[in-house]
Amino acid sequence: MTKIDLTPTRRILLSGIALGALSMTLTACSDEKSEPAAQAPAETSTPATTTAQAETPAETTTAPAANVELPKADRDVDMAEVMKPGPLPELAYGDPNAPVKVVEYMSMTCPHCAHFHATTLDPIKQKYVDSGKVYFVVREFPFDPAATAAFMLARCAPEGQQLPFISMFLKQQRAWAAPSDGDVRGAMLQNAKLAGFTQESFEACLTNQQLAADVSAVRDRGAKEFGVQSTPTFLINGKAYSGDMSVDTMSALIDSFL
Repeated sequence: MTKIDLTPTRRILLSGIALGALSMTLTACSDEKSEPAAQAPAETSTPATTTAQAETPAETTTAPAANVELPKADRDVDMAEVMKPGPLPELAYGDPNAPVKVVEYMSMTCPHCAHFHATTLDPIKQKYVDSGKVYFVVREFPFDPAATAAFMLARCAPEGQQLPFISMFLKQQRAWAAPSDGDVRGAMLQNAKLAGFTQESFEACLTNQQLAADVSAVRDRGAKEFGVQSTPTFLINGKAYSGDMSVDTMSALIDSFL
């Protein structure tokens, strides 16, 4: 499991210069309780240079939904506290009064987060969010400067476009987080332009120190108050679960709370 470093030296405020000098590979994120991702899209697979090679096998099964073994919760959490407003407005799908509350802490440079959003989230939205059964919240948990920058850009997107921006950036994760030429900043700019950013608005967003601090505060709150240490982590009706989930597994888990 990769744990986030919350020391002051990690709480950096991004600038165009700092991001431009960054050379990185995709962040290794927790897969200790996730399901095999052999069919993950090419843009979300883990590069050979990451520590994903050391990941442990999944605990949950990939059987049909009726026969799925429910994942074991890591711990209990106070869901009333989880649902209290944080430093930034919630990025959420559905009705806040839905009987099942799901809060996902994720990182924009986590391949398993990208896999979950590419394969599981849309079917869950259609089955449970659209029917009023689930309120699904996405919260920032960046592990590195590039993830922080990507979240900042999402927050700078026009109202109502933040979640589509996150989805788009996750689908293109390898292209901007681990470009072949190492120019993360340039790759991020090109992808951001697809969402309507100009170079000027891109620079203005990434040099917004208050926004950078707020994104970090969302992460710090998740770690300190709710024990989040890896991504993706799901807080569901008072229980915490770490690792990627298939549609069948998350469906069975949600059904157990209905």
